[in-house]
Amino acid sequence: MPILLRHWRERRGYSVRELARRAGVTHVTVVRIENDQVSPTVMMLERLARALRIDARDLLVPSPRNKPTRRR
Repeated sequence: MPILLRHWRERRGYSVRELARRAGVTHVTVVRIENDQVSPTVMMLERLARALRIDARDLLVPSPRNKPTRRR
C-alpha cells in the first residue's frame, strides 16, 4: 500500500533526518518507507504521523476498491 510520507514530510518542510529525529526512528527507515521498500507497522505509522502533526489515516492512500458501497 502506498504511503504518503514523502508528501507530508515535504509539505512540513522536514528533511528525512529531521522527520526521523522527531519520530524517533532512523533516517534509513524513513527512506525505505518513502521508497516503498518496507511496509511500516501501525505503530510506526502512528509515530510518523505524530511527528508530522497529522492523523495516521492521512498517510494512507485510499484504494478505489475499498470505497464504501451504498446499500439499497
